[in-house]
Amino acid sequence: MTLEQLRTFLWVSRLGGVRKAAQEMNITQPAVSGRIAALEESLGTTLFERTPRGVSLTKQGVLLRDYAEKIADLVERIKSNVVPADSVNSLLRIGVAETIVQSWLPAFLSSLYERYPNLNVEITVDLTVNLRQQLMERSLDLAFLMGPVSEFSVDNIELPAVELAWFTACDKPTPDLRLTPIVSYNRHSRPYRELKRQLTTRYGDDIKIFPSSSIYAALEMVASGIGVGLFPRRLGDALIRQQRIREFDPGWKLQPLRFTASFVGDPVNELCKQAAEQAQRVAQDYLNS
Repeated sequence: MTLEQLRTFLWVSRLGGVRKAAQEMNITQPAVSGRIAALEESLGTTLFERTPRGVSLTKQGVLLRDYAEKIADLVERIKSNVVPADSVNSLLRIGVAETIVQSWLPAFLSSLYERYPNLNVEITVDLTVNLRQQLMERSLDLAFLMGPVSEFSVDNIELPAVELAWFTACDKPTPDLRLTPIVSYNRHSRPYRELKRQLTTRYGDDIKIFPSSSIYAALEMVASGIGVGLFPRRLGDALIRQQRIREFDPGWKLQPLRFTASFVGDPVNELCKQAAEQAQRVAQDYLNS
């Protein structure tokens, strides 16, 4: 019995098939099947029942899964506590919502590389709905998104809330939201959906909303006088200093945006956990600065 055999066994049991496990582990299906066969031979028992839809655990397989998960947890703890941080050279695939990209992501990456100088990081910027799917498909290791992700296998570390503010161009009078176009987040995002609901409830169905996939571009639209917008307060600071936009108060706004650092906690991944906790500290420092 080897650690690789147990690791392969866990992936097959979690994903329910040899093909999916091979894709996740980036090895061939025959290699996965060979490891499982060798493990079954060494234990003298059958671990999986083959079905048309994939595989399911036998009673002996269920018993082994409990032990294998404990072993995998111990291995991750050994890596975390024994292996020096400067020798960690894993690939960490991070998905990020644009609000985070425009705020504290650079500081987070700087602190991450300071702690893990040999770490390889791959960044994906996308909408929360897409990041959530990629996380569940395990094509991402860690995601900073509007969470939490309500899946039993996902761990969520809460990040500081993001306060919103209304902005308009400096050379414009205080706008009437019933008559002024509203520049907003992407139409497939939660802030867009909540903003549209509030505007419709308060002012009727004739409100004009201009969704944008880029917060930076949306704030430039506001500065150009195309419309007004409700965006993270901190992201408007630079344009406020340039005296291109200003805040105004129509008497209401949306609740602060809630983000989480989310990662699959089954199997345990200490690197993801530590990176998520580091993100929480960096985000709090950014908020307090």
